[in-house]
Amino acid sequence: MGTGKRLVQYALNFKGVLIWGLVMLAIAVAADLAAPLIAKEIIDNHIAVSSGATVNFEPIAYLLALFFALAIVTAIFRYWQSILLQKGANRIIRKMRNDVYEHTQTLPIRYFDNLPAGKVVSRITNDTEAIRDLFVTVLSQFATSFMYMGGIYVALFYLDWKMAAMTLVLIPMLYIWMLIYRKYAARYNHVVREKVSEMNAMINESIQGMTIIQAFRRERKMKDEFEEMNNEHYKYQKKLLVLEGAASYNLVGVLRSMTFILFVWYFGGASISGSAVVTVGVLYAFIDYIIRLFNPISGIVNQFGRLEQALVAAERVFRLLDQSGEAVVDKKLARYQGNVRFEKVWFAYKEHEYVLKDLSFEAKQGETVALVGHTGSGKSSIMNLLFRFYDVSKGTITIDGININDMPRQSVRQHMGIVLQDPYLFSGTIESNVTLGDERITRDMVIDALAAVGGERVLNHLPKGIDEPVVEKGSTLSSGQRQLVSFARALAFDPAILILDEATSNIDTETEEIIQHAMDVLKKGRTTFIIAHRLSTIKNADRILVLEKGEIAEAGSHEELMKLGGTYFQMYKIQSGMSRTQSIG
Repeated sequence: MGTGKRLVQYALNFKGVLIWGLVMLAIAVAADLAAPLIAKEIIDNHIAVSSGATVNFEPIAYLLALFFALAIVTAIFRYWQSILLQKGANRIIRKMRNDVYEHTQTLPIRYFDNLPAGKVVSRITNDTEAIRDLFVTVLSQFATSFMYMGGIYVALFYLDWKMAAMTLVLIPMLYIWMLIYRKYAARYNHVVREKVSEMNAMINESIQGMTIIQAFRRERKMKDEFEEMNNEHYKYQKKLLVLEGAASYNLVGVLRSMTFILFVWYFGGASISGSAVVTVGVLYAFIDYIIRLFNPISGIVNQFGRLEQALVAAERVFRLLDQSGEAVVDKKLARYQGNVRFEKVWFAYKEHEYVLKDLSFEAKQGETVALVGHTGSGKSSIMNLLFRFYDVSKGTITIDGININDMPRQSVRQHMGIVLQDPYLFSGTIESNVTLGDERITRDMVIDALAAVGGERVLNHLPKGIDEPVVEKGSTLSSGQRQLVSFARALAFDPAILILDEATSNIDTETEEIIQHAMDVLKKGRTTFIIAHRLSTIKNADRILVLEKGEIAEAGSHEELMKLGGTYFQMYKIQSGMSRTQSIG
């Protein structure tokens, strides 16, 4: 389905408001266009015929009163037309923004791997705002202009059909010019909007990585890269300005001059030849209508730019909406026991480039399974599959014997909790970051969860306690504080399966001791997966899986693997040696 048809479909959701707005507009246009005919009536039937005689002012007064009343009607109905059309337009964009944002929540993580966050933001905000201009300004202007042009042509044909027929040449000329304009404007606008997205993406990335940029003195390099994008944006904006400059006043001026030449030639020739007699009133009304005709023409031409920008923006928004996602479902699952089984699992982020190969293992309810291995060995990929951020390429993953691919993604995650290496906190408070807006988690539950993970020892110095404001990413809190909030969040949701992804790698020794104790509390009765670089934190795990290039190289308890003297033994020996060296130093 084309972009235009899809925009019409969105508009039909609020057709009642828009139709009433167009009805108001039609009444206003009719009232406004009746004015020249009243003026013609006054001139021809009450002024011109009374030359040299006493003028009867009573009918003139009635006509003038009607003229004034029509002006008031026009003003009132134009006001309500504007209100209704803008109200409808704002409702359309509100729905579209909600739809786009909601759809982003259904998209797979894989989609965001290949699209910078700034580009997504640009489509939800900048592009929908451009579409808003289409419904608020362009739709109103086009509707007004076409109604005025239709009404004016009716009046012109009523006055003199031959001259009116001559002015019809304006319509195909406008249409041809619109086709030419769109051919070039579409190309330029695609580049302009793409560069806006790229600049948004770069700004977002720069803010996120400002520490690295300044630490490595890359400020000038980043400035040059941004300036290059900005210059390209400026170049195509300038091309659009040149195109619009040719399309607006210059084009309308040429058409106006051509029409007046036709007007003078037609009426002047008729008067000289004596083939027709034109009354003063008709002449006045005709001139008035021709002057009025170029206001809507100018309005249409001047909106070509916004129309094309909106269509390009809509194309980008619909491209995002067309990405296949999975609808969020509210289906609740009974709390599963947490028996997890991987059976001959293969997985690749890119086709045939497998990061997990023929992986099979089991984690029973209440067990703690640790995953260790060098970077790129596949530890995090296992967790991504378990959470169904990605789906397996081959093989199956089951929970309590049920294939997780047979369950909605949200339902699978309902009884899972995760603590990341670098926990993400949202703007709000400590409490809101623990509950994440879930009304089932009470304030007392938040306090209890924080107490269970030892949070009061780290957070008690905050002036407002759990009501302490948290800025984006929790940047005003220490890494240990953020981690404790993340632990409390996981505990408050009481998951059956718990994933600890490098949960103690970014915190100090004192806080690690607090969290280590909290982990023992948190793991009770839960199937727990721990991804760890610090092997000292997983000595008590029921089973340790040593991964190498996506395969299980070794498996067993800490004692069993140490006796084996393989990869795990070497890794533990190196870490222990480093620890002793650091303590001596």
